[in-house]
Amino acid sequence: MTRLPRFAGYGFMAGAALLAVAMREGRVTEVGPLPAVAVALLLGMVGVMLVFTDLMVRGIYAQVDAAKRRGDDAGDGG
Repeated sequence: MTRLPRFAGYGFMAGAALLAVAMREGRVTEVGPLPAVAVALLLGMVGVMLVFTDLMVRGIYAQVDAAKRRGDDAGDGG
């Protein structure tokens, strides 16, 4: 399992932050036909989603691996 989605999420969040700084300084008002605020929010939301999803999936896999090492069996009937 690669960490590429998490790093892509960090990149999206950094891009949103840079776009927000550019908007604050008055350099950017639109990105194509869309307002820059909408693009910054979209980039930030996608980035956060990728990072949290990757962290949650890694946590689930860690719990499953720990249960396998302990010898616990979820389907043993009680």
